[in-house]
Amino acid sequence: MPLVRVHNFSISLDGFGSGEPQSLEAPFGHAGERLHEWMFATSFWDPEAGRRGVDAIFAARHEVGIGAEIMGANKFGPPGWQDDPDWRGWWGEEPPFHTPTYVLTHRPRPPLEMAGGTTFHFLDASPADALAVAREAAGDLDVRLGGGASVVRDFVAADLVDHLHLVVVPIVLGRGARLWDGLEALEDTFDIESVSSPSGVTHLTFTRRG
Repeated sequence: MPLVRVHNFSISLDGFGSGEPQSLEAPFGHAGERLHEWMFATSFWDPEAGRRGVDAIFAARHEVGIGAEIMGANKFGPPGWQDDPDWRGWWGEEPPFHTPTYVLTHRPRPPLEMAGGTTFHFLDASPADALAVAREAAGDLDVRLGGGASVVRDFVAADLVDHLHLVVVPIVLGRGARLWDGLEALEDTFDIESVSSPSGVTHLTFTRRG
């Protein structure tokens, strides 16, 4: 069966996937871009000037074999975007997903077709129900779970994630959206590998045992 995968999800040393308060001007709150600087420096992000190496190799896995994406409301837009009928996401008219993309929100709206193959669908659904819809759209390909932290946490807690790639960035945020709350004993169901990078980040991969 196709997998449910998380890739390139950055967290701080204390487990936060974003800071606070999030806004149009500060999508990741007081964290700014610090959680993602490792990726911006790679050839995956910048083919001309970016560094090759372990970070670029991990980052590029984000793109391979994906047929649909699921994301939370806070990834699609800043707080209150549901009140703006003209909000079309952070990514311009050609978002980088190139697949059907399912946004979990308690206030659904009609689908939003964008350039490049991305269509945003807005669902008020449980993790299991949203995954069933995304799997049907993905066909034989995998479903990528894009975040944020609460969505990843809910899917892991519901035992729906097969592959979880986290990037631990050596900063302490102290507050924000924390990944680990309510989760325990993942080592009982996942094989866990750790790879340290010269950039200072650590790549953790959780692979569900067969």
